[in-house]
Amino acid sequence: MKPEDLIAHISVDEYSSTPKYKQLTNAILSAIASGKLKKNSLLPSINELSFQLEISRDTAEKGYRHLRKLGVVESVPGKGYFIINTDFARTLKICLLFNKLSTHKKIIYDSFVKAIGDQAVIDFYIYNNDFALFKKLLISKKNDYSHFVIIPHFNEGGENAPDIINTIPKEKLIILDKLLPGVTGEYGAVYENFSQDIYAALEQALSKLSNYHTLKIIFPKDSYFPKEILTGFYRFCQQYAFNHKVIHNIKEEEINVGEVYINLMEDDLVILIERLIALQLKIGKDVGVISYNETPLKRIILDGVTTISTDFKQLGEQAANLILENKTDKIEVPFYLNLRNSL
Repeated sequence: MKPEDLIAHISVDEYSSTPKYKQLTNAILSAIASGKLKKNSLLPSINELSFQLEISRDTAEKGYRHLRKLGVVESVPGKGYFIINTDFARTLKICLLFNKLSTHKKIIYDSFVKAIGDQAVIDFYIYNNDFALFKKLLISKKNDYSHFVIIPHFNEGGENAPDIINTIPKEKLIILDKLLPGVTGEYGAVYENFSQDIYAALEQALSKLSNYHTLKIIFPKDSYFPKEILTGFYRFCQQYAFNHKVIHNIKEEEINVGEVYINLMEDDLVILIERLIALQLKIGKDVGVISYNETPLKRIILDGVTTISTDFKQLGEQAANLILENKTDKIEVPFYLNLRNSL
């Protein structure tokens, strides 16, 4: 195949969150795996790739450097880049379909990629909690991958998600973060038990919570957060006789001494802290604060914010291991309480 002919088999998907240099790398590896590229085949020049694919020269060059690192291509001064090795196994082509990109999702992604190793092609898509986009991506790519790793959180329309997900052969499916009722068959999953997790974490903090009389959880309307979180919250408050309330908008909530606030979203945590400071309430004494999802910053601000969090690194690693070991186990990853001065 001539270098200019290869361009037809290389594409850059604007919907994909996979870096463009990796998309370029994956396309060339796929062409090798399908026999379109042979050993000693001459590849398009960096200028040709840049022009035809509308990518920067730096992106094209970075893609070739990555292929050199893998031992697949080599450059000859004055002639260009050649395929030097076609004898490698890359049977895994994985679609990661995440609901959003955040600090915590990046931890999952990084740990997954590290655990799966270099012997897999990974395409990464973000559907922004939008079921319509999720459906479009999944249907259009259903036959393109050996495995699908899906985080199923939706703002609306999610009740129809099992119908779409069930069209994927179960040996190809890994559900991540949340089990979805209605998804049938033997498939792999690494998940959180949201109802039990918040109950158990609050129970671990009971000695500190006993200094307060009311627990309030900030749960935005039309949120993608699982309603099971509220189930566990209600159960704990009833079991231990706490006054309790679900807040949809922290900007409008009256704040009083003796209350504990549990926030799910980072933006709500910022608003809450700003209001507490403006009211001159002492955090950890007058009012308690618990935040979902551990981050390094929460260890520092306010002399330490109490968090309840799952092990995001383990979520990614376990999902990769299910694929590598060809297993369909369902693995529950527990929550942890990090008790700090905000409580």
